[in-house]
Amino acid sequence: MLNSLKDDNHEFLYTNEDFEQVRLFLNKLTGINLADSKDAMVYSRLVRRVRTLNLSSIAEYLAFVSSNSSEEQNFINALTTNLTSFFREEHHFQVLKDYLLSTPGVKRIWCAASSTGEEPYSIAISVVEALGKFDSNIEIIASDIDSNVLETAALGIYHESRIQTLSSSMKKRFFHRGTGSNAGFVRVVPELRKMVKFKQINLLDSKWPVELPVNVIFCRNVMIYFNREMQEALLTRMVSLLPKDGLYIAGHSENFSYFSHVVAPVGKTTYRPA
Repeated sequence: MLNSLKDDNHEFLYTNEDFEQVRLFLNKLTGINLADSKDAMVYSRLVRRVRTLNLSSIAEYLAFVSSNSSEEQNFINALTTNLTSFFREEHHFQVLKDYLLSTPGVKRIWCAASSTGEEPYSIAISVVEALGKFDSNIEIIASDIDSNVLETAALGIYHESRIQTLSSSMKKRFFHRGTGSNAGFVRVVPELRKMVKFKQINLLDSKWPVELPVNVIFCRNVMIYFNREMQEALLTRMVSLLPKDGLYIAGHSENFSYFSHVVAPVGKTTYRPA
């Protein structure tokens, strides 16, 4: 008999086998390995789709998504985590500014987990502040596997609280404050939005719609969701896009000491091709 994860707060039947099936299917689609501790998160995220589709259990939803490829994106969107903020891990943006000032001819920066846009817009602001202009001809590619967060990112609209830690001059230069029904919100100025191109990319895809050259890759706190074999494969593939003096910027929770044949550290969670 299956062990049920259902408790008094669960509206729908949810078993250990359901959780394992979710983990397997998500791994197949995205390469992400869900931890054992994520069973409650899985239920809270998927129950919304169960209700929307008027289904009766998590198992029924799994059967539905397994037989309807059009539902796969909703499944992925529900289970991917999007934790971000403007200038999160701030030291990386100073690293980027220093690199831009010391490396002429930078053409392209890829933000490989853009979430709701705070990270790529922080990159764009750093480019403007380093070079003193919006029209630097540096293309910023911002990608994510989650189609919903990309829509939010492209709009560039945020609650004022999201930029409260930024300086007054930065707020004034890079954001427009909403009025009337939009009071309490800000929008990224169009000159900055123009610098960023948003694309949906699954890192497991055989081809990435990213043109060369790519001089800098921000891929922060993404590799932690993959096993070591997948980490090595993705890191090797991404670093192959970089020139010898290119930069790969990782997250605070990532350590690539196992992959010294792929990357060499040049600063705090900052690497160059080995």
